[in-house]
Amino acid sequence: MRVFNPFGPKIAITKIPKKIINKINKEVDLIVNNKSRSKKSDYSKELVGQVKQEIRLSNKFVNKHILKFIKLNVKKYIKQCTNKNVKKMNLKSFWVVRQYKNEYNPVHFHNGNISGVGYLKIPKNITKGTKRLKTNGTIDFIHGSKSFLSNSLHNHNPKVGDMIIFPNYLMHTAYPFKREGERRSFSFNLDIDKKTFNVFYG
Repeated sequence: MRVFNPFGPKIAITKIPKKIINKINKEVDLIVNNKSRSKKSDYSKELVGQVKQEIRLSNKFVNKHILKFIKLNVKKYIKQCTNKNVKKMNLKSFWVVRQYKNEYNPVHFHNGNISGVGYLKIPKNITKGTKRLKTNGTIDFIHGSKSFLSNSLHNHNPKVGDMIIFPNYLMHTAYPFKREGERRSFSFNLDIDKKTFNVFYG
């Protein structure tokens, strides 16, 4: 895990094991190919994404296949950032985003205390475009305003297996892209114990 703070709030980047990626992709494909399950699992109305489909995975699946990995990495992230040990964690939500050509996720933030995004599928050459700045299909994290020796943007070009952990209030956006194929990712929000979360606790 690499923890860094490009402009204030600390961000962590780690790698998702292939076994977990394959499990989630398989489950999403099963849902997508079943009209009844696809409708039942639709999470789009709860979110801001201008994308093809957003799917909420069942608590049973998440608890069995990914929750342990998320909690382990959030604990590491908090420990490296604050030198505190998280006492409690509660996963509030976990969903998968299916993004295609010309779709995007506008600037937004999450609820809970800690949020994360993990990448499951990325089209080849997703950043390809006519401009020098290669932002197509990437994610920007935004905080504050640009000034001398202080950036307000951190751009990440996602690769399959990347997982980024960040505080819920950190604004971010996923850019559209021009390539064919699916950019598939998952997002989560969780709460930690108030004693750890409250920076003003004496």
